[in-house]
Amino acid sequence: MNGSRGDTYRVVAGTARAEFREKGSRFVAEVFPVETEEEAAAAIEAVRRREHAATHHCTAYRLGPEGELFRASDDGEPSGTAGLPILRQIEARGLTNTLVVVTRYFGGTKLGRGGLIRAYGEAAARALDLAPVAERVVTVPFRLRFAYDDTAPVMRLIERTGARICETRYDAETELLVEVPRSQAAAFAGAFIEALAGRGQCEALEPLPRTT
Repeated sequence: MNGSRGDTYRVVAGTARAEFREKGSRFVAEVFPVETEEEAAAAIEAVRRREHAATHHCTAYRLGPEGELFRASDDGEPSGTAGLPILRQIEARGLTNTLVVVTRYFGGTKLGRGGLIRAYGEAAARALDLAPVAERVVTVPFRLRFAYDDTAPVMRLIERTGARICETRYDAETELLVEVPRSQAAAFAGAFIEALAGRGQCEALEPLPRTT
């Protein structure tokens, strides 16, 4: 399941924590919002230091509007019994920019592959269900340059397309840095040229999405 649906994608907007016990083992699941692999690594290391007496710290995360970057770690548990079940819970909720760490304190009884898969998945699910969720808009950044007299049609275009002004500079010309919803990006560039009758400049700072 992709993190992005059209112009929006879902992220966790804060941390959450939940516990699950199975045959004496204690599974502590923690959810973190993360933007980069470096942030994920730092959060994992912080949990390792805090929960240093634990047996395992199993993790999974997804990053990017499409959830295109993902990692899962079993941290010494049998392959596929911990990190992957955690990742599946993130995917099932359509979340990205999300890290889950499940810390296990061994209780003396082995759970077997099926038991581990269920326990890690259940712990992750409980924590994710407690985490606040927000939607973000996938955008394409544009740099616009135009004469002061063309301000009104540019502002109407920005309002009509749902673009957001991020930065404004005034010199001989007005320069705006705007973010345009991805689905509107290709049309925005053409509409800018049409609205100003070829005057001004409209530069996409990322490749425009392909239209079909």
